[in-house]
Amino acid sequence: MSKKGVFMIAVLFFFTTYSVNATVTQAGSKAPAMPDNVKAIIEKSCIGCHNTDSKNDDAKEDLDFKKFDTLSKQQMIHALKEIGEALEENEMPPAKFLEKYPEKKLTDAEKKELLDWANSESKSLYK
Repeated sequence: MSKKGVFMIAVLFFFTTYSVNATVTQAGSKAPAMPDNVKAIIEKSCIGCHNTDSKNDDAKEDLDFKKFDTLSKQQMIHALKEIGEALEENEMPPAKFLEKYPEKKLTDAEKKELLDWANSESKSLYK
């Protein structure tokens, strides 16, 4: 193969790779912005059960924060609404979990921050 042919293949490879990476980045960028204060609350009280590596299969099936940014727009809106409902009904973290880990209990201020974030992000995704 000539030098010109090798060069063209290299250029095509570069642009194909760049195009695929840009598409993946754009697809992943649809996740709502999660402020540091919200991340801290989720890490304190939620991520222990709601993550890919959790032994709690029901919790990670309901919501996996490690995969949150891969959800479709519809799935994300649904997840945010579910978060809001669980907080409003004081279902999360569950009482049984809090018996073992009382330090994971959400304060009223933390619940409000999570609820405000979930409601705000859900509404912004509708637009």
